[in-house]
Amino acid sequence: MGGEDTCSWGEYAHNIDRKGRLIMPAKFREELGEHVVVNRGLDGCLYVYTVEQWQQVYQKLSTLPSTNKDARMYQRMMLSKAAECEMDSQGRILIPSSLIALAGLEKECLIIGVANHLEIWSKNRWEALEEEQSASFEEAAEHLSEIMG
Repeated sequence: MGGEDTCSWGEYAHNIDRKGRLIMPAKFREELGEHVVVNRGLDGCLYVYTVEQWQQVYQKLSTLPSTNKDARMYQRMMLSKAAECEMDSQGRILIPSSLIALAGLEKECLIIGVANHLEIWSKNRWEALEEEQSASFEEAAEHLSEIMG
């Protein structure tokens, strides 16, 4: 997840506890390291980055032009919610309550591997998104095959 040679995929179900702790999939723990950055994601989820990956995202955000209203808004929304979280000995991270509320996380959560980062979804939001997007999946694949060659 952190470097060019790393990748993540798969769907893992874990429960978030009342304190806001969520177990990271064992498959990713070593690669994630002791600290991760959890942030607002797109489509109603949270993104999880290694510290190295977050530094790359931060650098890109820092280069957005401050004279562009959309760029300023995007920087504010992304940087204001970013939180560094420590992984405990049981492989759990403590997610800030503001991010839990933002993603609508309740007991059942899904951790989704998406190439160079992880996404944390409420089970209900993920299932709704899957249902909504499954109809356009093949059309998107055709369009992306043209772009990717």
